[in-house]
Amino acid sequence: MTDHVEVFQAGECRSLAYPFGSAKYAQSLLTNPMETMKYIFVTGGVISGLGKGITASSIGRLLKARGLDVTGIKIDPYLNIDAGTMNPFEHGEVFVLDDGGEVDLDLGNYERFLDISLGSEHNITTGKVYRAVIEKERAGEYLGKTVQIIPHITNEIKHRIKKVAEASGADVCIVELGGTVGDIESMPFLEAVRQMNTEMGRGQNCLFVHTTLVPMLGTVGEQKTKPTQHSVKELRSIGIQPDVIVARATEPLEYSIKRKISLFCDVPLEAVVSAADAKSIYEIPIVLEEQGLTDFILRRLGIDRPKKDLSQWREFLDRILYPSNTVRIAIVGKYTHLADSYLSHLEAFHHAGAELGTKIECCFFDSEKVEKGGITKELCCCDGILIPGGFGSRGIDGKIMTAKYAREEKVPYLGVCLGFQIATIEIARNVLGMNDAHTTELDPKTEHPVVDLLPEQRGVTNMGGSMRLGAQKVLVQPGSRAAELYGKTEIMERHRHRYEVNPDFIEKLEAAGWKFTGRSEDGVKMEIGELEGHPFFVASQFHPEFKSRPNDPSPLHVGLVKAALKHKQRMADRHVL
Repeated sequence: MTDHVEVFQAGECRSLAYPFGSAKYAQSLLTNPMETMKYIFVTGGVISGLGKGITASSIGRLLKARGLDVTGIKIDPYLNIDAGTMNPFEHGEVFVLDDGGEVDLDLGNYERFLDISLGSEHNITTGKVYRAVIEKERAGEYLGKTVQIIPHITNEIKHRIKKVAEASGADVCIVELGGTVGDIESMPFLEAVRQMNTEMGRGQNCLFVHTTLVPMLGTVGEQKTKPTQHSVKELRSIGIQPDVIVARATEPLEYSIKRKISLFCDVPLEAVVSAADAKSIYEIPIVLEEQGLTDFILRRLGIDRPKKDLSQWREFLDRILYPSNTVRIAIVGKYTHLADSYLSHLEAFHHAGAELGTKIECCFFDSEKVEKGGITKELCCCDGILIPGGFGSRGIDGKIMTAKYAREEKVPYLGVCLGFQIATIEIARNVLGMNDAHTTELDPKTEHPVVDLLPEQRGVTNMGGSMRLGAQKVLVQPGSRAAELYGKTEIMERHRHRYEVNPDFIEKLEAAGWKFTGRSEDGVKMEIGELEGHPFFVASQFHPEFKSRPNDPSPLHVGLVKAALKHKQRMADRHVL
């Protein structure tokens, strides 16, 4: 009996047929351990939302601190091709990559923690896998075969994981499997990685990290291991034995609990890692490192990298945990009931805050409530305002009211994507007197379409992956506030939009003081707006939050925080007087 597998070495793909159970394929890959890609698979049990993404990102950060090149893959078992058409309430924000990929927000964590840029192929979904297999079947690639989950779907999954990992040139690839062990939609992916472990030499080039929950019952005040035991039992029934258990809990695991998990789950005591609630997600790499997880992983994978350098990361963390100032930033949007809808903005503020030694308290305001109840006292108490991206008509007037308040009261304002268009509409209405000024997305019959559909979007019918997406060059006007913040006049920023400022209104808008200081490379699309005579009223059509990193924060978020600090001081001085 033979099984057909695909082998990827040095970016080259070739096919092999080997006897079932043979060690020849595994041995061929083990000739030189560091020439073989190492894989770390991160799974989750008991419940979703335990922090698999942060665990995966933190492990990656620790391995990078040992001098290894690390890349990441996120597997999402939903049938969508990508995250582009999903409501933020369903799955959090849609993160956009340089190549225009609309992906799960965990890839944003990978980029931030590892300081790398990923491509859309780093997000594997059930939709992508099944579509590829069906297209191959229709093309006749499986003639004479009955196309099945095993081996065809699992082979496609392995093909995608290996191709992405090898193409990256990394030493280690961390693969996060979304969902929870036991979910029916996750089964083909778990089976595929089980097969990879066998094919690559069981226990030599693959390592399994299982994140699980250790709850504490209030009635008895005791940490309970039974959910973890059952989760590992479920994983074992699939044929996967975890090498590491990362136990999530409100408090650090007691030693007796660690020993119990080690005994019942057949995991070395040193590989039972406590991941208690932390003040910041950026603490997690340090928490894992201090428990010896990095050394265990390196030994387990046969990698000799004793030297480590986490000094920059520790300095960054100290600036987050021990700020010297505090400002309040209002985030006015329509998805404010789920903070993950604006995750990249929240992280960009963490990065900006660390840069400036300032704690940013983000206060969420539902734009629909602003629309109905007006500008509240709580909103007036904020030192700066962010209006992020979004789609649809709900809460639009509340955002316009907020932009008007920020403009008139000299409150620092940053608009991003829709927030850029909102600022343009508000100025057209209330400065230029175009009372019905609007975007044709929401009012196709407006006499003043100051925001209109991109020419290349006309006639587009498919919703998924059809916007202006990905990194695009932006030319910044020398001497502008944006040029000062970026420190250069050519930048690359990521986009996700269908509508733009209508060129027919640019001259009038600029005459009113709304200066477009950033434009596309061809000079046609408006990218950055700055209001004359205002301490800080800046907006961008692109999403600066997607490229913000620890120690390299988004310049526009830094600008907003700086302006908020000055505004706070002005208000304090006014009260003193």
